[in-house]
Amino acid sequence: MKLSEKAEKELIELAGSEDFRRDMERLSMRNRTPFMKDGLPDADAFIEFVMQFNEFINHKPKPFKPMIDKDMKL
Repeated sequence: MKLSEKAEKELIELAGSEDFRRDMERLSMRNRTPFMKDGLPDADAFIEFVMQFNEFINHKPKPFKPMIDKDMKL
């Protein structure tokens, strides 16, 4: 898909904008995965988030029921 001349001109102007460049740098500094720690997934952080979110939305947990299956295969 080809951009219109107007859209192309706007992109060229944005590329030269110091404010736009500074805004993009700020966004990239804040861009991080919240459930990663030292490059590895952090299950504790995820579980803590889910528990706090459920508390925030006032979600009542369901009672635990053990799974009854004798031959479970993945």
